[in-house]
Amino acid sequence: MLIVRSPVRISFGGGGTDLPAYYEQFGGSVLSVAINKYFYTFLTSRSDSRIQVISSDLRVFETWHDIAKMNLSRSSLEIPLAVLKEMNCNIAVDLFLASEIPPGTGLGSSASVCVNILKTLTAYLQQPISKYDLAERSFHIARRILRKPVGKQDEYAAAFGGLNFISFHPDGSTEVEPVDLNPSVLAELQRNLMLFFTGSSHNSWGILQEQESSSRSQAGTTVDALHEVKELGIRMRSALRQGDIRELGTLLDKGWQAKRRISTKISTPHIDELYSLALRNGALGGKITGAGGGGFLLLYCEPEFQGSVREAMRQQGVHEMNFGFDMQGAQAIANDPFVNRDERGGCRWTFVPTQVPVA
Repeated sequence: MLIVRSPVRISFGGGGTDLPAYYEQFGGSVLSVAINKYFYTFLTSRSDSRIQVISSDLRVFETWHDIAKMNLSRSSLEIPLAVLKEMNCNIAVDLFLASEIPPGTGLGSSASVCVNILKTLTAYLQQPISKYDLAERSFHIARRILRKPVGKQDEYAAAFGGLNFISFHPDGSTEVEPVDLNPSVLAELQRNLMLFFTGSSHNSWGILQEQESSSRSQAGTTVDALHEVKELGIRMRSALRQGDIRELGTLLDKGWQAKRRISTKISTPHIDELYSLALRNGALGGKITGAGGGGFLLLYCEPEFQGSVREAMRQQGVHEMNFGFDMQGAQAIANDPFVNRDERGGCRWTFVPTQVPVA
């Protein structure tokens, strides 16, 4: 059995400058950290020429030749099927997919799925792949195969893990620079961050498409706001390097105000009220994760004020998600070829429908 996991991420500054419409003109950069909420793929081999993909209530059970001819846009499992098609490999396997994070929460879960499955298949096929190639190939699948209006930061965060300053150059190349902090500073940063689910998952494609269009045409205030968002990300990196964690909180607030100018869809009255409530109870700054419109509210809040913020959010029916940093990125956490003596995988699964006993 082969088990691979990949993390999701939170971004502090620079979000939106990782879209091709922006970085191909101006160059982009993002400061982000991977967190210990994971997407998992469990792979075992089969002997009947079939591929079975199971994700919660979703299931595909086909031969490779059937999958190769599928219209991916009509499938709820478009990401794993797109990876299988991209790999162009005639294999017989079970793929069981599980996630700690629901889609549409602004934590980069879709990219984590793609990175994870690509990492799983390359490991199974014994085709070593670098973290850069893993991220870039996953971005290619999302952007070119599935035609999603996505940026690059999520794939790189999932592949690399850790706290990174990621630069996106006009020629399409990408550079990942780890932000190496003293362990005590890193621990303080983690301790001062809080995540609250706003209660609404969302599809951010509309926001991203609008941003792409505005960036390419340089219409409205979008490009100026993105310039500011990028500059604030650079300042955040400098503050962290100097050990000034509190300055990061202040810059998060400035970044959120700039991000709200990118599109009217990024925030909502509900999000604005939650953010204001958090500030009134002691948070120093924060932002909505991802493209906006819903998902998680990230807050910088020092420990002495966290109880007040937590209680204020609880009264609004908003729940906190505890998390830590992930420093490893996508990786195989189990690879045991012993069962069935398969040199690449383990046992075959058999799923039997459950019958409810009659009283």
